[in-house]
Amino acid sequence: MAPQPGVYYGPDEPESTINFERYFIAGDFITGVGFGVQLVLWTTCVTYLWKETKKRGWKTMFLVGYLAVLLSVQFIYCIVQARTVQVMYVDNRNYPGGPWQYFLDTQYLAINVIFDATLFIQTFLCDLLVLWRCYVIWTVSGASMAITVVALPTILLVASFVVGTIWTLQSTHPNLSLYSKEPEAFGTAYYAVSLGLNIFLTTLILVRLLMHRRTILQHLPPEHAKHYLSLMTLIVESAALYSAFAIMFLVAYGLNQPINQIFLGFSQAAQQVATYLIIYRIANGTAWSREAIESRTLTTIQFDKMTSAGQAKQTDTSTVQLASELISRVELDHAKGETSE
Repeated sequence: MAPQPGVYYGPDEPESTINFERYFIAGDFITGVGFGVQLVLWTTCVTYLWKETKKRGWKTMFLVGYLAVLLSVQFIYCIVQARTVQVMYVDNRNYPGGPWQYFLDTQYLAINVIFDATLFIQTFLCDLLVLWRCYVIWTVSGASMAITVVALPTILLVASFVVGTIWTLQSTHPNLSLYSKEPEAFGTAYYAVSLGLNIFLTTLILVRLLMHRRTILQHLPPEHAKHYLSLMTLIVESAALYSAFAIMFLVAYGLNQPINQIFLGFSQAAQQVATYLIIYRIANGTAWSREAIESRTLTTIQFDKMTSAGQAKQTDTSTVQLASELISRVELDHAKGETSE
Protein backbone atom coordinates (compact mmCIF):
# COMPACT_ATOMS: atom_id res chain seq x y z
CA MET A 1 0.00 0.00 0.00
CA ALA A 2 1.36 3.39 -0.97
CA PRO A 3 1.63 6.13 1.67
CA GLN A 4 -1.45 8.35 1.84
CA PRO A 5 -0.82 12.03 1.12
CA GLY A 6 -1.14 14.24 4.20
CA VAL A 7 -1.11 11.30 6.64
CA TYR A 8 1.49 11.48 9.44
CA TYR A 9 3.46 8.25 9.84
CA GLY A 10 6.02 9.55 12.30
CA PRO A 11 6.35 8.67 15.99
CA ASP A 12 3.93 10.03 18.55
CA GLU A 13 6.62 11.90 20.46
CA PRO A 14 7.48 15.52 21.30
CA GLU A 15 9.47 17.37 18.67
CA SER A 16 12.46 17.73 20.99
CA THR A 17 12.60 13.96 21.53
CA ILE A 18 12.42 13.31 17.79
CA ASN A 19 15.28 15.77 17.26
CA PHE A 20 17.37 13.97 19.86
CA GLU A 21 16.79 10.73 17.96
CA ARG A 22 17.66 12.35 14.64
CA TYR A 23 20.84 13.98 15.88
CA PHE A 24 21.93 10.85 17.72
CA ILE A 25 22.06 8.98 14.41
CA ALA A 26 23.79 11.95 12.77
CA GLY A 27 26.36 11.93 15.57
CA ASP A 28 26.96 8.23 14.99
CA PHE A 29 27.66 8.93 11.31
CA ILE A 30 30.11 11.72 12.19
CA THR A 31 31.86 9.40 14.63
CA GLY A 32 32.29 6.80 11.89
CA VAL A 33 33.70 9.30 9.40
CA GLY A 34 36.01 10.69 12.08
CA PHE A 35 37.28 7.22 12.87
CA GLY A 36 38.17 6.70 9.21
CA VAL A 37 40.25 9.89 9.22
CA GLN A 38 41.88 8.85 12.50
CA LEU A 39 42.75 5.42 11.12
CA VAL A 40 44.60 6.98 8.18
CA LEU A 41 46.49 9.36 10.48
CA TRP A 42 47.25 6.55 12.94
CA THR A 43 48.76 4.39 10.18
CA THR A 44 50.87 7.29 8.93
CA CYS A 45 52.13 8.17 12.42
CA VAL A 46 52.99 4.59 13.35
CA THR A 47 54.79 4.08 10.03
CA TYR A 48 56.97 7.15 10.61
CA LEU A 49 57.63 6.27 14.24
CA TRP A 50 58.48 2.65 13.50
CA LYS A 51 61.19 3.75 11.07
CA GLU A 52 62.72 5.88 13.83
CA THR A 53 62.60 3.22 16.57
CA LYS A 54 66.34 2.49 16.57
CA LYS A 55 67.29 6.15 16.30
CA ARG A 56 65.01 7.58 19.01
CA GLY A 57 64.76 4.59 21.33
CA TRP A 58 62.20 4.25 24.10
CA LYS A 59 60.47 7.57 23.41
CA THR A 60 59.37 6.31 20.02
CA MET A 61 58.11 3.05 21.48
CA PHE A 62 56.22 4.99 24.13
CA LEU A 63 54.46 7.06 21.46
CA VAL A 64 53.63 3.91 19.49
CA GLY A 65 52.13 2.39 22.64
CA TYR A 66 50.19 5.59 23.33
CA LEU A 67 48.79 5.55 19.79
CA ALA A 68 47.81 1.90 20.16
CA VAL A 69 45.87 2.63 23.34
CA LEU A 70 44.23 5.71 21.83
CA LEU A 71 43.09 3.85 18.71
CA SER A 72 41.86 0.88 20.78
CA VAL A 73 39.71 3.12 22.99
CA GLN A 74 38.29 4.91 19.96
CA PHE A 75 37.63 1.60 18.21
CA ILE A 76 35.69 0.33 21.23
CA TYR A 77 33.79 3.63 21.36
CA CYS A 78 32.75 3.30 17.70
CA ILE A 79 31.63 -0.31 18.17
CA VAL A 80 29.57 0.61 21.23
CA GLN A 81 28.10 3.61 19.42
CA ALA A 82 27.00 1.47 16.46
CA ARG A 83 25.60 -1.23 18.73
CA THR A 84 23.69 1.36 20.77
CA VAL A 85 22.00 2.65 17.61
CA GLN A 86 20.97 -0.89 16.69
CA VAL A 87 19.58 -1.63 20.17
CA MET A 88 17.68 1.66 20.28
CA TYR A 89 16.19 1.84 16.80
CA VAL A 90 15.82 -1.82 15.85
CA ASP A 91 15.62 -4.03 18.92
CA ASN A 92 13.51 -1.63 21.02
CA ARG A 93 11.79 0.60 18.51
CA ASN A 94 8.42 0.20 20.25
CA TYR A 95 9.66 1.05 23.73
CA PRO A 96 7.24 3.45 25.51
CA GLY A 97 8.44 6.96 24.78
CA GLY A 98 10.52 5.90 21.79
CA PRO A 99 14.17 4.94 21.19
CA TRP A 100 15.54 8.04 22.90
CA GLN A 101 13.61 7.31 26.07
CA TYR A 102 14.96 3.76 26.00
CA PHE A 103 18.49 5.14 25.78
CA LEU A 104 17.89 7.40 28.79
CA ASP A 105 16.29 4.63 30.85
CA THR A 106 19.06 2.06 30.26
CA GLN A 107 22.27 3.93 31.04
CA TYR A 108 23.15 1.27 33.59
CA LEU A 109 23.54 -1.41 30.88
CA ALA A 110 27.10 -2.48 30.07
CA ILE A 111 26.95 -1.10 26.54
CA ASN A 112 26.10 2.38 27.79
CA VAL A 113 28.63 2.24 30.64
CA ILE A 114 31.35 1.47 28.10
CA PHE A 115 30.02 4.28 25.89
CA ASP A 116 30.45 6.86 28.67
CA ALA A 117 33.74 5.42 29.95
CA THR A 118 35.51 5.34 26.59
CA LEU A 119 34.40 8.91 25.81
CA PHE A 120 35.89 10.04 29.11
CA ILE A 121 39.14 8.04 28.74
CA GLN A 122 39.95 9.29 25.24
CA THR A 123 39.34 12.89 26.30
CA PHE A 124 41.73 12.45 29.23
CA LEU A 125 44.41 10.85 27.05
CA CYS A 126 44.27 13.70 24.52
CA ASP A 127 44.39 16.34 27.26
CA LEU A 128 47.46 14.59 28.67
CA LEU A 129 49.29 14.82 25.33
CA VAL A 130 48.59 18.54 24.93
CA LEU A 131 49.88 19.12 28.48
CA TRP A 132 53.07 17.28 27.59
CA ARG A 133 53.51 19.31 24.39
CA CYS A 134 53.09 22.53 26.36
CA TYR A 135 55.85 21.41 28.73
CA VAL A 136 58.18 20.44 25.87
CA ILE A 137 57.73 23.76 24.06
CA TRP A 138 58.36 25.78 27.24
CA THR A 139 61.51 23.85 28.19
CA VAL A 140 63.44 26.17 25.88
CA SER A 141 63.03 28.74 28.66
CA GLY A 142 64.42 26.26 31.19
CA ALA A 143 63.06 23.23 33.02
CA SER A 144 62.03 25.28 36.07
CA MET A 145 60.08 27.72 33.90
CA ALA A 146 58.35 24.86 32.07
CA ILE A 147 57.36 23.21 35.36
CA THR A 148 56.01 26.52 36.65
CA VAL A 149 54.02 27.09 33.46
CA VAL A 150 52.35 23.66 33.49
CA ALA A 151 51.69 23.59 37.25
CA LEU A 152 48.19 25.07 37.02
CA PRO A 153 47.22 23.05 33.91
CA THR A 154 48.30 19.90 35.73
CA ILE A 155 45.99 20.75 38.62
CA LEU A 156 43.17 21.38 36.14
CA LEU A 157 43.86 18.02 34.47
CA VAL A 158 43.62 16.21 37.81
CA ALA A 159 40.42 18.12 38.59
CA SER A 160 38.91 17.19 35.22
CA PHE A 161 39.80 13.53 35.85
CA VAL A 162 38.02 13.56 39.21
CA VAL A 163 34.93 15.40 37.93
CA GLY A 164 34.85 13.21 34.81
CA THR A 165 34.96 10.05 36.90
CA ILE A 166 32.06 11.28 39.04
CA TRP A 167 30.13 12.24 35.90
CA THR A 168 30.63 8.80 34.36
CA LEU A 169 29.54 7.02 37.56
CA GLN A 170 26.51 9.25 38.04
CA SER A 171 25.41 8.89 34.41
CA THR A 172 25.36 5.09 34.64
CA HIS A 173 23.24 4.77 37.77
CA PRO A 174 19.81 3.14 37.38
CA ASN A 175 17.08 5.75 36.69
CA LEU A 176 19.74 8.30 35.72
CA SER A 177 21.32 9.29 32.38
CA LEU A 178 23.62 11.81 30.75
CA TYR A 179 20.68 14.21 30.65
CA SER A 180 19.38 13.77 34.20
CA LYS A 181 19.71 16.85 36.36
CA GLU A 182 22.62 15.76 38.58
CA PRO A 183 24.70 13.95 35.92
CA GLU A 184 24.14 16.81 33.52
CA ALA A 185 25.50 19.24 36.13
CA PHE A 186 28.61 17.09 36.56
CA GLY A 187 28.91 16.67 32.81
CA THR A 188 28.75 20.40 32.21
CA ALA A 189 31.34 20.96 34.94
CA TYR A 190 33.60 18.28 33.50
CA TYR A 191 33.54 19.64 29.96
CA ALA A 192 33.92 23.18 31.27
CA VAL A 193 37.08 22.20 33.16
CA SER A 194 38.39 20.14 30.23
CA LEU A 195 37.66 22.92 27.77
CA GLY A 196 39.18 25.51 30.11
CA LEU A 197 42.30 23.34 30.34
CA ASN A 198 42.56 23.08 26.55
CA ILE A 199 42.06 26.80 26.02
CA PHE A 200 44.64 27.57 28.71
CA LEU A 201 47.18 25.16 27.20
CA THR A 202 46.42 26.49 23.71
CA THR A 203 47.13 30.03 24.93
CA LEU A 204 50.39 29.02 26.64
CA ILE A 205 51.63 27.20 23.53
CA LEU A 206 50.66 30.08 21.25
CA VAL A 207 52.39 32.61 23.52
CA ARG A 208 55.66 30.66 23.50
CA LEU A 209 55.59 30.09 19.73
CA LEU A 210 54.75 33.74 19.04
CA MET A 211 57.65 34.79 21.30
CA HIS A 212 59.92 32.63 19.18
CA ARG A 213 58.37 34.03 16.01
CA ARG A 214 59.18 37.56 17.14
CA THR A 215 62.81 36.55 17.70
CA ILE A 216 63.04 34.97 14.26
CA LEU A 217 61.46 37.99 12.54
CA GLN A 218 64.01 40.30 14.17
CA HIS A 219 66.85 38.49 12.43
CA LEU A 220 65.39 36.97 9.27
CA PRO A 221 63.10 38.29 6.54
CA PRO A 222 59.42 37.31 6.97
CA GLU A 223 59.50 35.07 3.87
CA HIS A 224 62.01 32.81 5.63
CA ALA A 225 60.57 32.98 9.13
CA LYS A 226 57.08 32.03 7.96
CA HIS A 227 58.31 28.51 7.14
CA TYR A 228 58.57 27.77 10.83
CA LEU A 229 55.59 29.55 12.28
CA SER A 230 52.77 29.51 9.78
CA LEU A 231 49.14 29.70 10.87
CA MET A 232 48.76 25.96 10.31
CA THR A 233 51.71 25.27 12.61
CA LEU A 234 50.14 27.31 15.40
CA ILE A 235 46.78 25.55 15.00
CA VAL A 236 48.28 22.06 15.01
CA GLU A 237 50.78 22.56 17.83
CA SER A 238 48.18 24.17 20.11
CA ALA A 239 45.35 21.68 19.34
CA ALA A 240 43.06 24.65 18.72
CA LEU A 241 40.91 22.51 16.40
CA TYR A 242 39.38 20.66 19.34
CA SER A 243 38.72 23.79 21.41
CA ALA A 244 36.52 25.28 18.69
CA PHE A 245 34.18 22.26 18.51
CA ALA A 246 34.27 21.69 22.28
CA ILE A 247 32.89 25.17 22.90
CA MET A 248 29.93 24.49 20.60
CA PHE A 249 29.22 21.15 22.30
CA LEU A 250 29.48 22.59 25.81
CA VAL A 251 27.01 25.39 25.05
CA ALA A 252 24.51 23.04 23.39
CA TYR A 253 24.87 20.40 26.14
CA GLY A 254 24.45 22.97 28.91
CA LEU A 255 21.28 24.26 27.23
CA ASN A 256 20.06 20.66 26.66
CA GLN A 257 19.69 21.26 22.94
CA PRO A 258 19.40 18.14 20.72
CA ILE A 259 22.09 19.42 18.36
CA ASN A 260 24.67 18.73 21.07
CA GLN A 261 24.80 15.16 19.75
CA ILE A 262 26.25 16.43 16.47
CA PHE A 263 28.75 18.68 18.23
CA LEU A 264 29.75 15.77 20.47
CA GLY A 265 30.59 13.72 17.38
CA PHE A 266 32.62 16.58 15.90
CA SER A 267 34.40 17.48 19.14
CA GLN A 268 35.54 13.97 20.04
CA ALA A 269 36.66 13.33 16.45
CA ALA A 270 38.43 16.71 16.27
CA GLN A 271 40.26 16.01 19.52
CA GLN A 272 41.58 12.71 18.19
CA VAL A 273 42.57 14.27 14.86
CA ALA A 274 44.36 17.13 16.64
CA THR A 275 46.27 14.59 18.72
CA TYR A 276 47.32 12.58 15.66
CA LEU A 277 48.45 15.73 13.84
CA ILE A 278 50.69 16.66 16.76
CA ILE A 279 52.24 13.19 16.84
CA TYR A 280 52.60 13.26 13.05
CA ARG A 281 54.75 16.38 13.35
CA ILE A 282 56.78 14.68 16.07
CA ALA A 283 57.22 11.59 13.92
CA ASN A 284 58.49 13.39 10.82
CA GLY A 285 60.69 15.75 12.80
CA THR A 286 58.83 19.04 12.17
CA ALA A 287 57.30 19.40 15.65
CA TRP A 288 58.66 22.09 17.93
CA SER A 289 61.05 20.95 20.64
CA ARG A 290 63.68 22.55 22.81
CA GLU A 291 66.45 21.51 20.43
CA ALA A 292 64.61 22.81 17.35
CA ILE A 293 63.85 26.21 18.88
CA GLU A 294 67.32 26.67 20.36
CA SER A 295 69.20 25.71 17.18
CA ARG A 296 67.19 28.06 14.97
CA THR A 297 67.11 30.95 17.43
CA LEU A 298 70.81 30.83 18.39
CA THR A 299 71.88 30.78 14.74
CA THR A 300 70.09 34.03 13.98
CA ILE A 301 71.10 35.74 17.25
CA GLN A 302 74.76 34.81 16.89
CA PHE A 303 74.81 36.22 13.38
CA ASP A 304 73.17 39.44 14.57
CA LYS A 305 75.70 39.89 17.40
CA MET A 306 78.63 39.32 15.11
CA THR A 307 77.53 41.97 12.64
CA SER A 308 76.27 44.60 15.13
CA ALA A 309 79.20 44.46 17.62
CA GLY A 310 81.85 44.35 14.93
CA GLN A 311 83.67 41.51 16.63
CA ALA A 312 84.59 39.97 13.29
CA LYS A 313 86.49 42.16 10.88
CA GLN A 314 84.55 41.57 7.75
CA THR A 315 83.94 43.58 4.63
CA ASP A 316 80.50 44.34 3.27
CA THR A 317 80.97 41.50 0.79
CA SER A 318 81.71 38.91 3.49
CA THR A 319 78.73 40.10 5.53
CA VAL A 320 76.39 39.60 2.61
CA GLN A 321 77.96 36.20 1.97
CA LEU A 322 77.39 35.17 5.61
CA ALA A 323 73.78 36.32 5.44
CA SER A 324 73.25 34.32 2.27
CA GLU A 325 74.74 31.23 3.89
CA LEU A 326 72.45 31.68 6.91
CA ILE A 327 69.33 31.97 4.76
CA SER A 328 70.39 28.97 2.70
CA ARG A 329 70.82 26.97 5.89
CA VAL A 330 67.34 27.85 7.06
CA GLU A 331 65.82 26.98 3.68
CA LEU A 332 67.72 23.68 3.61
CA ASP A 333 66.40 22.82 7.08
CA HIS A 334 62.86 23.57 5.91
CA ALA A 335 63.35 21.52 2.73
CA LYS A 336 64.43 18.53 4.80
CA GLY A 337 61.24 18.87 6.83
CA GLU A 338 59.15 18.87 3.66
CA THR A 339 61.06 15.88 2.25
CA SER A 340 60.41 13.84 5.39
CA GLU A 341 56.71 14.59 5.09
